Amino acid sequence: MPDLVLRSVRQPGDTTLSDVHITDGVITQIVPSARTHAATLDGRTVIPGLWDEHVHLTQWALAGARFDLSAAVSAHEALELVREQVPLNHPAAQVDQSSRPTPLIGVRFRDAVWADLPTRRGLDEVTQGHPTALISHDLHCVWINSAAAEQFGVHVDESGLLREQAAFVLTIALGQMPDAEVDALAAQAGARAAARGVVGIVDFEMTWNRSVWQRRIAGGFDALRVEAGIYLADFDHAVAERMHTGDRIADTHGLLSVGPLKLLIDGSLNTRTAFCVDEYPVGGHGVLAVSEDELTEILLAAQGAGLMPAVHAIGDAANTVALNAFERAAVPGRIEHAQFLQPADFARFARLGVIASVQPEHALDDRDAVELNWSAGADRVFALRSLLDAGATLALGSDAPVAPLDPFTAMSAASSRARSDGRDPWRPDQVISRAEALAASARGRTRLNVGDVADLAVLDGDPLTVSDATFERMPVAATLLAGRVTHGAALLAP
Repeated sequence: MPDLVLRSVRQPGDTTLSDVHITDGVITQIVPSARTHAATLDGRTVIPGLWDEHVHLTQWALAGARFDLSAAVSAHEALELVREQVPLNHPAAQVDQSSRPTPLIGVRFRDAVWADLPTRRGLDEVTQGHPTALISHDLHCVWINSAAAEQFGVHVDESGLLREQAAFVLTIALGQMPDAEVDALAAQAGARAAARGVVGIVDFEMTWNRSVWQRRIAGGFDALRVEAGIYLADFDHAVAERMHTGDRIADTHGLLSVGPLKLLIDGSLNTRTAFCVDEYPVGGHGVLAVSEDELTEILLAAQGAGLMPAVHAIGDAANTVALNAFERAAVPGRIEHAQFLQPADFARFARLGVIASVQPEHALDDRDAVELNWSAGADRVFALRSLLDAGATLALGSDAPVAPLDPFTAMSAASSRARSDGRDPWRPDQVISRAEALAASARGRTRLNVGDVADLAVLDGDPLTVSDATFERMPVAATLLAGRVTHGAALLAP
C-alpha cells in the first residue's frame, strides 16, 4: 500500500485529474483519478519541488530582524529613516563603557540610483554616537558611522563606505550571535521557504558551511535540502576532507550535500565594482579580483578535486574572463549572476557546458541602476531570452537577502519582466515562458514522473495559466520532501 495518495490533482497544462501514489518517499504510480470517498485535493496542480539555486541563508534569516532602507531614494532619505531607528537614551555619553552597544543594522540601500552621496559625517550626525552599519542590497557595500568603525576596528574614509572584501568581513562580524539564536532564525526562514514550494537551496553563505548545516540538522532543521557551497579560502580544507560536489554528508538524513566551489572575480552593479568593458559614469571599469590566468588554474584545481566551480561574474568584461577561463580549462561549471554579457558570449554558455545561474528579480530591482550606469548595453543585461535562445541552461535563484527567497517572485520576473506595481515591463523582449521558468526553478523538470523522489509542491492554480498577479504570489497549498509534508499538513491529513 502507498504511504500517501494525492488524489484528484492535475499536472501543469493538464485538463484531466490523476492520483499520485507515493511509497517510501518515491512516486510509484500516476494513474487516472479514481472515484473514491477518500479526501481529494480538488483538482489542485502538482509540480516538481522548487529549488533556489543561489542563497545566503544566514544573511536572509538575519535580514528579517533588521530595518529596511529600500524605500530611500536618496542618501538624505536614508538618513531620515536611520534617525527614526536610533535607540532612545543611547547617546555616546550614556553608553556603558564596560560593554559594547549592540549595533543598529539596516539593509537594502541602493546608492547607485541616488543623486546625493553617502557620507560618514551625515551618518554620524543622525546616529548620536550609536554604532550603526547599513548593508547595501547587493551585500557588496556597508555604510558605517565612526562609532561602528571604532567598535569593529576598521578604517573608513569620508564616504563611510566599505566595499567588497572589507564589507564582507564586517557583514560576517555583524552576524555574530549565539548559534541557537541564528539557528532559530534559520529554521523560521526554512519554514517560510517550504511554504513557497521550495524543497532545496544552494547556500553560498561565507563560512565553513558544512559544519553550520550539520549542527542545524542535528538540532532538528528538516524543511529543505541544502547544498552547502565552499569558498576558495576553504578549498584546502575541503580537499583534505575529500569533499566532492554532490556527495551526501553522513548523518544528515539525506538533507545535506556538498555544493559548488564559489569564486568571486568581480563586484556588483550597485557598488560600481562589477568589471565592465565601458567606464561607469562615476569613473573606472570596476574591479577584477582574479585574473584569467589565475582563474584558469583554479578551475583546473577544482576539477581535480571533484568540486564544481561556481564563478561570480556580473560585469560584461568579468563574464568574458570567466568564459575564457572555462574554455581554457575545458571544465564545466556555473557562472553566478551572468548579469551583463557581451554579444559574442551568449552562445559560449551552451558550447562550454556552463550553467547560467541567474536571479531574475534583480532585473526589476536594478532596472534604474542599469539605465543610469550601463545604458549603452542595457539590452544585454539580464538577457534570459537571449541565453535560452543561444542554448544555455538557466538555473533560477534569488541571491537572498538581495531578493526574497521565493521562486514565484523569480519566475514571475523572468516571465513578465514586470511587477504588479503599475510600471511598464522592462526590456520585455527578454521574457521567457512560464514553462521555461519552471524548468529553470526545478532542475529541468516541469512534470512529475514515476520513479521521482517525491519532492513536490501542491498549488492552488495552474502555474501555466493563472494571471500574472496570481502567479507572482502563487498560493502554495502543500510542499513535500521525499513524501514528508514540510508545509500544509492540515490539507494532507488523513
